[in-house]
Amino acid sequence: MKKRLIFTGLLALLFAACCFAQKPYKVVFYNLENFFDTINDPEVNDDEFTPEGPKKWNSVKYAKKLGNTEKVLFDIAGIDKDYPIVIGVSEVENRSVLEDIIATPKMAPGNYRISHYDSPEARGVDVAFMYRPDVFKLEGSAPIRTQIPSLPNFKTRDISTMWGTIDGEPFFFMVAHWPSRLGGKDASEFKRMRRIADSVLKVNPATKIVAMGDFNDDPTDPSMLEGLNAKPKVKDLQPGDFFSPFHAVLRAGMGTLAYGDAWNLFDNIVVSENLVNAKPGELRLVRAPGSKYYGNVFKRNYMIQREGQFKGYPLRTYVGNNFQGGYSDHFPVYIYIGK
Repeated sequence: MKKRLIFTGLLALLFAACCFAQKPYKVVFYNLENFFDTINDPEVNDDEFTPEGPKKWNSVKYAKKLGNTEKVLFDIAGIDKDYPIVIGVSEVENRSVLEDIIATPKMAPGNYRISHYDSPEARGVDVAFMYRPDVFKLEGSAPIRTQIPSLPNFKTRDISTMWGTIDGEPFFFMVAHWPSRLGGKDASEFKRMRRIADSVLKVNPATKIVAMGDFNDDPTDPSMLEGLNAKPKVKDLQPGDFFSPFHAVLRAGMGTLAYGDAWNLFDNIVVSENLVNAKPGELRLVRAPGSKYYGNVFKRNYMIQREGQFKGYPLRTYVGNNFQGGYSDHFPVYIYIGK
């Protein structure tokens, strides 16, 4: 009897070790800050970011921006030596820029694929996904036009969506870049994302939804709390709700961009309730090792302006037309999902 108990105990320990051996997956969002190619596209208003334009955007500066983006994304992977399974981005001009990013020496081992659609935004900047096909099994993707009722002729970025499975579980991803506040926190864009989520869950309530982007509003704003119905506390979640992992992060004084000596957290990832309150053995939202928060801001010293008027802010590519050689005016954000 004693030997049987010891054997059973060893099996239990072995099973537990196998379960915990799988690293949690990272999902990232990063506003790349005006990542244009150097070619003048007559179909869009990209003249500013050309060799002849006021910023003198050329191949040397492009290569610097590309190397900086590679460094940040690879360093996010290096937190636990595992490439993110999904990276959502904004302010990227076209697919060729994305192809250059995933082909960089440090990102190429991730074997990323791209989900991208050209949107009607006047300058030609888009949102997109880079994903690992060995983990996220893509089944489909589509752009969804963003419409603002109060501005029917206003052209902005689409909501880019993709769906598939992770470890056999259905997932639906959305990435968006909302217009800059429009003078008053118009919640219509958030309600549209909410309606998309509701439609997906109506078809299959088991689908786990991850919505990300530069929302140009904080997690504490009405557009997020009411328009998107992204709740800040796990205990308040009901089926179909969104959970806002970055609400507590902002309340703790952290942000992703600075303006007027104050931090905002416009870069956001929210998840559906069924990813938070998942069934045993299923993928769920998990905290970073050693952290009390579900949301994480990636910030390193090399990404920070060290002197001058914007000391302490994200080290950006340009200030006006002056090339800074930096990374972005936003810090990236990420979450973990695991079992």
